[in-house]
Amino acid sequence: MAAPDPSAEPTIAPTPEQLARWRARLDTRFAQIDAVFEPLMHAAWATLSPSDFEAYLDAARTLGKLGRGVEPMLVFLEEWPAVVDALGGHAEGLADLMQAVARLQRSPNGGAIAPMLQTLAAVARRLGSTEGLRHYLELCVDLGERTSTSIHGRHVTYASPALPAFFESAPRALAAVSLAGLRRWVDEGVRSHRGHPQRLAEYFALDSADSRAVLQRERHGTLFANVQRSLEVYLRALWDSSDPLVPIATGWSADEQPAVPHLESDGLRVPDVYEDLDGIRGIDRYRAALAHLMAHQRWSASLIADNWSPAQRLAVECFEDARVDHLLCRAQPGLRPLLAALHPAPRAADCDPETTSCLRHRLTRLSRALLDPSAEVDATLERWRARFQEALADGPSSTAAMAQLALAYIAETRRASDQLARVHFTDTIVSYRDDNRHLWRFIEEGDEEEVFDRTNRPRAEEEPDRLPPRLYPEWNESTQSYRPDWVSVYDQLHPSGNAAEVDRLLAKHADLARALKRWLDWLKPQDRVRQRFQEDGSELDLDIAVRAWVDLYSGQSPDPRVNFSHRTQSRDVAVLLLLDCSQSLNQAVAGSTQTLLQLAQESVALLGWAISELGDQLAIAGFCSNTRHDVRYSHILGFSETWGDIPKARLAALQASYSTRMGAAVRHAAHYLGARRAQKKLLLILTDGEPADVDVSDPEALIADARQAVRELDGSGIHCHAVSLDPQADRYAREIFGHHYTVIDRVEQLPERMPKLFMSLTR
Repeated sequence: MAAPDPSAEPTIAPTPEQLARWRARLDTRFAQIDAVFEPLMHAAWATLSPSDFEAYLDAARTLGKLGRGVEPMLVFLEEWPAVVDALGGHAEGLADLMQAVARLQRSPNGGAIAPMLQTLAAVARRLGSTEGLRHYLELCVDLGERTSTSIHGRHVTYASPALPAFFESAPRALAAVSLAGLRRWVDEGVRSHRGHPQRLAEYFALDSADSRAVLQRERHGTLFANVQRSLEVYLRALWDSSDPLVPIATGWSADEQPAVPHLESDGLRVPDVYEDLDGIRGIDRYRAALAHLMAHQRWSASLIADNWSPAQRLAVECFEDARVDHLLCRAQPGLRPLLAALHPAPRAADCDPETTSCLRHRLTRLSRALLDPSAEVDATLERWRARFQEALADGPSSTAAMAQLALAYIAETRRASDQLARVHFTDTIVSYRDDNRHLWRFIEEGDEEEVFDRTNRPRAEEEPDRLPPRLYPEWNESTQSYRPDWVSVYDQLHPSGNAAEVDRLLAKHADLARALKRWLDWLKPQDRVRQRFQEDGSELDLDIAVRAWVDLYSGQSPDPRVNFSHRTQSRDVAVLLLLDCSQSLNQAVAGSTQTLLQLAQESVALLGWAISELGDQLAIAGFCSNTRHDVRYSHILGFSETWGDIPKARLAALQASYSTRMGAAVRHAAHYLGARRAQKKLLLILTDGEPADVDVSDPEALIADARQAVRELDGSGIHCHAVSLDPQADRYAREIFGHHYTVIDRVEQLPERMPKLFMSLTR
């Protein structure tokens, strides 16, 4: 945190009128609050900005209304100003805190809210950033959900035995490990002791040997929190800088990019932990990274990025990094051995330019040559090192001069293979350097010449094209746990096309429709059905009674079942048809001019007509995905709509694109289907391949998540059945759906098979 400014005006103490108004705003009768209210308000008013102070009062009032006594409110009033102070004056984490409080309150773990608040300031001092606090709160809520238990295995009943112990030991644990290490320690404890409440409590209280052993295993590297004071003194002594240092959580998620130092307007961002690297201590890596950042801050200028290609920008960053390192070593010669030890030294033979893009590899070799005079170089590198030294000979040069040098370098050395998708990354990351985001400015609307010719007329307020996302967890097979709020699913109403196209598809299958009509008449419910041959019934069955009378007078034993009764027959079925609308549906059917998408439209049209004839509740939706951040769920027919021209028009406009993140779509479909009131609920999935998405490299990961989603549906009373057009579907469909799937090898039979399959499932 930055040192206080002695020239700043002292904070004006709140007036009695303000204190009275604030006390009334808390809206509580707890006597314990009155005893400490005035000193707490003075401390908070001196720490928080006016807007943050208003949010502070609102949050305290909410905590007082939870029905959990005075403790949550009192602890929050005491601790939150210290939390904000530990986060460098940033109070944005209050929204994350109140969200965590709300989730705990809705669970049996509401009693852990006060313990969480009691240690929050100590935790914030170790984390040092709003981002770290958000990750910590997510970890707390996730731990509570994973370790809470229930009687019948469905509804969580008993509070987590681990959560209070975890809150008590969290400051001690964070003194030893990074935030990512804390998460791994938590995961290990849950995996090992989930079924044993007493061992869970001992593990998270750091009372068990295995708990301390796992924490010791995660204790490696140099934690930023342990060297923060030393680094702040280093900045003030060598650079006369009081810029705040803000840690970045490293390794929090397996698919996140490594944390990279960078400059921000509110401080210097550095990783929260540095491992020792090639004999270089973590604290020395911090010093090298901070020295490089301060060199950029002192000697670099920004450039407009819009007219530069990615290759040109990489080259500019390479030359500019080399320039500021040169000036840094000129000012502090003792830094050169440290920077050289941290800089990779790739060899020319490490990258094959015939099969791989070697641009990053060549630039790293050039950077090494510009930093280390003793580096082994070829004739090209020697020539560019000479040009670089010539540019710096008369003075410190400038960022613009390095940009011109970089343009010349790219023009001379570029190769056709630089555009290949396969890029060589090995030994191309210089760990102490930042990501150079400060070097580039992007032209915004208003800077271009063309906009000055436009008239400044007010625009109509635009409506959003889709609803805010609904967040769903995703199953992590490797840790046997959920990633909470991992996938964003967006609802949208599918655009309309020409309903007459669907009518033409139905006319094409008129013979099939007539055959299906006989099935439908048989399945169609009758309100009252007569049951004959009853000994006890409501009415006499005359035909059977006459036959019995004849048998009696002919000397035979008559049938006593001469009555009939009535029973009510009806269908109470809700069906949701979920269509996989991924890009692969655009491929043509073998031996036909039709695509899989067109066959799917025909089968859905017939199925929609058939279900409307039966009168069952029906909804139709399609889904596709473009990473976990954008799963699209398109409504074609809603439960509240009837089969007609409007859903036909949407079906006619159906398009296929992107990928297949099936687990999230299944959970979202279950959200709608589970809300229906029906005796039988059926989710029917039509797909042409296995679950996959562009941001998931492991092909088994999304299969495991889809399997877990289907299990969740089974537990909620929803039957799930899949229809696959993939001849190789047995490899993964059995793992996901068990025996509840059908593979259609001859896809041209899909329009005929789909309605019959539905009728057999709901008969």
